[in-house]
Amino acid sequence: MKKLLIMMLAVAGVMGAWAQTVPLVGNVLNRATTSLNGDWHYIVDVQEEGYYDYRMNPTRWGFFNNAKPQRPEDLIEYDFDAAPTMHVPGDWNTQDERLFFYEGTVWLMRSFQHMPTTGRRTLLYFGAVNYEARVWVNGKEAGHHVGGFTPFNMDVTDLLREGDNVVIVKVDNKRHREAVPTQIFDWWNYGGITRDVMLVDVAPTYIENYSLQLRPQPQASRKAKKREIAFALNLNKAEPGHEVTISIPELKLKQKFVTDANGQVSSKFIVQSSKLSLWSPDNPKLYRVEIAMDGETLTDEVGFRTIEARGKQLLFNGEPIFLRGVCIHEEKVDGGGRANGTEDAHTLLTMAQQLGCNFVRLAHYPHNEWAIREAERMGILVWSEIPCYWTIDWKNEATYQNAKLQLTDMIHRDQNRANIIIWSIANETPHSAERDRFLGRLADEARQLDNTRLISMAMEVTGASNYVNRLSDNMHDKVDVVSFNQYVGWYRDVNDAAKMTWEIPYEKPVIVSEFGGGAKFGLHGAKNYAAAVPKLKTAAEKGHKKAQYRLGRCYDKGHGIAENNSLAFQWYMKSAKQDYAKAQYAVGKCYKDGKGVDKDRTKAVSWFSKAAQQGNADAQYQLGKSYMKGKGVTADQKKATSWLKKAVKNEKGGKDILAKIRKDAADGDEDAKVMLLLVKCFSQ
Repeated sequence: MKKLLIMMLAVAGVMGAWAQTVPLVGNVLNRATTSLNGDWHYIVDVQEEGYYDYRMNPTRWGFFNNAKPQRPEDLIEYDFDAAPTMHVPGDWNTQDERLFFYEGTVWLMRSFQHMPTTGRRTLLYFGAVNYEARVWVNGKEAGHHVGGFTPFNMDVTDLLREGDNVVIVKVDNKRHREAVPTQIFDWWNYGGITRDVMLVDVAPTYIENYSLQLRPQPQASRKAKKREIAFALNLNKAEPGHEVTISIPELKLKQKFVTDANGQVSSKFIVQSSKLSLWSPDNPKLYRVEIAMDGETLTDEVGFRTIEARGKQLLFNGEPIFLRGVCIHEEKVDGGGRANGTEDAHTLLTMAQQLGCNFVRLAHYPHNEWAIREAERMGILVWSEIPCYWTIDWKNEATYQNAKLQLTDMIHRDQNRANIIIWSIANETPHSAERDRFLGRLADEARQLDNTRLISMAMEVTGASNYVNRLSDNMHDKVDVVSFNQYVGWYRDVNDAAKMTWEIPYEKPVIVSEFGGGAKFGLHGAKNYAAAVPKLKTAAEKGHKKAQYRLGRCYDKGHGIAENNSLAFQWYMKSAKQDYAKAQYAVGKCYKDGKGVDKDRTKAVSWFSKAAQQGNADAQYQLGKSYMKGKGVTADQKKATSWLKKAVKNEKGGKDILAKIRKDAADGDEDAKVMLLLVKCFSQ
């Protein structure tokens, strides 16, 4: 009996230490968390000896035990504490040159301190691990996840202990035919824990996720005085009777709900239209939202807007919108590997805005949450996509379930982000009945999870003859927006671009989801100004300020057309009046040199001033020079010094200005010598 009791106690002790992968927790960035980012020790395991025995069965002596030799004869041939470290979040390809091309298993270990709190639960959250992750906490298996671009979490409360703790992750980025993405894809296969890791503190019963969505208005009631906001919430448990209070202080809204038998709330509340400022690219307005339950408050910043497809139009907040966008991969611009965090996101998104974009397609997988939120703050619309890319194993049910989970977690993480307008389910997939069934099921699932956004996928042109491109895809019935990729100028002759026509037999909005021309980095052909001039004329006559400036340059320099100073000045002036700094500088130069217009130094200074105030380095230099010499303006050495200082310190062109001053000074130009002395004074 005593032996039996001991055995029962032993079993109870084992059963008491358990972990459970639980549904994704929403809005993790605004919860009580402890970051586990930082330096993690790593061990490369090419043959996976740390996980399998010699019969390819999982071994109980694996690296996850973090074992230490107790005797000299103990055969423990790994040591995390002595292993090198890499930064998490981060990929191993760019942190260890030996692993640049590596695809396989790497073990990562992090030790940390923890103080359990009575009556609280702790989730271990990973923003993403590429591609397969197995997780152990203090030697006990905590969870398993497949998929490289979506978050996952597990309840590790009963695996943690007071004081020292260890988390070990087996990361495997090998490609597989049945995976999502499949065995071949055309982006770099970064391996590692590529996004944030954190411990999340929650109550035993907590708000798992919620949704706040502005409902579209029927066309007949566009001017209605009230708007309806749908509110849905679910707990981690099916517990009724929890009082939930939602507040939007700026709108003076506060409403209470009670969870039903499923631990859910599904309701709505009304807001005055006149009080609600809608989110848009021009007005990325976010409202502070507070959701309180059982003495705890979860906050968020939420924007309200609507997106609809009506006929061939996209309606944003009830009005037609034209999307101007680019595709972005989640990579640092300096070649530093997988991007993560607000700073990386801001850099990439700023480049898109500088191109005139109001929209980005985040290719070809869900990007990190920081990027989504930064795009929302910047007013950039988003197409978010799962990596059903090319030749997916359409007949494999496990593959479908993997894709479905990635779709679900993408939507659940970002369902409250106002800037996401499209959920995409695939890219460039070959047609077949199995593919149609697979993707049709995903489209239905996406619509069930979120019926407030549009569904799309990047299709391919299925026929092309005599420059007529035809799109025919059975999935047109499942999507709200028809999208396709086309590379005239890469896979097809760029000179045929003007001859192309398109036949799209669907009464739906159309997005060209990829386009472009191929080029070898660093290889530049001869400039073809003659071919550019007619296109510039067309755009310039339509009022495009950059085209007007460039057409002026062609007339100014005789590029592709006979030199004509008068026409050059006219086009420069049209562009300058649209506040284009380069054109304003060019107009100033024309007045200064009497080129295409009578010489007038006063007018030259006026136009240089306009361009200089916009940050044009050449204009700042000319303005400084004008003040120094008193040409077209009263001489003022203080202003001369100020503008010259701005010119040489200008991030865009300052180095060239300084080089010019030095060269002119070396050639004996007395004004340049004076300017060089001024530069030396304010550089000290």
